[in-house]
Amino acid sequence: MKQLLHHHRNSIARVALHAAVLFVLVFAVVWGVTYGISVASPGAADPAVSSPLTAAAPAQPAIPAAWLGLSGSLRAVVDTPAALRSNASFALLDPDAQEADPGVHKTGLSTPAGDSFYVVSMHPYDPNRGAVIGSYHVGTWPAPTGSPMYERPAGVIEVTQDNAGTPLSEHFQMRDFLTHDQGTVWPKALVIRPKLVDKLELISQELARRGLPNKLHVMSGFRTPQYNALEVHPGGRARLSRHMYGDASDVFVDADGNGEMDDLNGDGKVTIADARVLFQVAESVEGSHPELVGGLSAYPATVAHGPFVHVDTRGKRARW
Repeated sequence: MKQLLHHHRNSIARVALHAAVLFVLVFAVVWGVTYGISVASPGAADPAVSSPLTAAAPAQPAIPAAWLGLSGSLRAVVDTPAALRSNASFALLDPDAQEADPGVHKTGLSTPAGDSFYVVSMHPYDPNRGAVIGSYHVGTWPAPTGSPMYERPAGVIEVTQDNAGTPLSEHFQMRDFLTHDQGTVWPKALVIRPKLVDKLELISQELARRGLPNKLHVMSGFRTPQYNALEVHPGGRARLSRHMYGDASDVFVDADGNGEMDDLNGDGKVTIADARVLFQVAESVEGSHPELVGGLSAYPATVAHGPFVHVDTRGKRARW
């Protein structure tokens, strides 16, 4: 009898224990559903909760699309200090660059490709003094003709040995457009218009789209008025050459790096026919982007150089 009673009491205890456990589990479930509490496995994180240590960094300001150009490949904006200060987008730049003093300023911004972006602030052109960059001889621009195309540049860039490698675009640096004289004199003066660099990048992209070599070499970029005047004559340089205004370059394709035009038409020779292929590519770029219209001309080889194409962005169509 005593054993039966003991067994009965143990059974009651077990039932009570099970009932208590069941009550706790039901209570936990109801509480969780009601108040949104969840039980996670060790190490799991609630994606909706961010701790101060894991909070996302503030998104960097977007570079204005106009600064990247039609090609999306520009890497610098070029202007005078006054124009930069009046540009609302300039407030996006790194605080150290906001003084806009003449020179090259690296911004805190990156392009969609991850490249650094720069502001190149020019020395304003002073009609009374001309463009003076140290002991570098620049010369004087011809008197304005009344056409906007022949207004004197708003300013010149001071290019030093340290900043000459500043990228103007994905494939071009400031050094690519320097005048070919006074080689040992630094700093140098440069006038360059981003529109020209944008057009060259678009030409490079179109060459690649057609399956052609697309590394452009700038044979002649900016020419100071002094340098341009050395060969102004019939059949030579124009007195009002676009090269003096920073919107013209003589270029050829040189993917193999031998310093001459590549064989673009595949005939096994390098002739003006290859320059004409490049000319046609540049024509198609103008057709797609009339805002970059300008001068184009294919030139044959001489004893001094191989075939090349003149490209500019003068604002109206010109062929010769």
